[in-house]
Amino acid sequence: MESGQVIRVDAKRVGLISDTHNMLRGQVFTVFRGVDLILHAGDVGDDDILDELETLAPVYAVRGNTDPIDNPRLPASRALEISGVRVHVSHGHEVGAKPITLMAAYPGFDVIIYGHTHRELVTESEGILVINPGAAGARRFDLMPCVGILTVQDRRPAVELVRIA
Repeated sequence: MESGQVIRVDAKRVGLISDTHNMLRGQVFTVFRGVDLILHAGDVGDDDILDELETLAPVYAVRGNTDPIDNPRLPASRALEISGVRVHVSHGHEVGAKPITLMAAYPGFDVIIYGHTHRELVTESEGILVINPGAAGARRFDLMPCVGILTVQDRRPAVELVRIA
């Protein structure tokens, strides 16, 4: 795992969101209803976005390439252990935002969550689940806004991506 503090959390349902770029769609609140935790993979926008998400569940966010470097709420990355599953969260731009480079850069994790590309993606390789929940903010690049729900049961992670209007 990364050097630095590992956040340990007991959670079964985790909301995954990225690239809000200062826009939080109302449908996110419906999809994330009942989650135990929310992970934001960067390009947040104003802190108001985090404050709104925190009305649903605790939020752990990271800094994206468009976020201010001096925001203490947005470290470059986070290491969590969620119900026994080791999770890394970063924006991904720092290593090229490709699953293979993320897995090489962040060994020792069961799940790697990133953003940056605005394209949702779920892939698994060598027992590592790599997830990009897509972009939840303003529609760009002819891509549909999307978020994810990570579930952890018996130390086994699974993910569902949910497109939002």
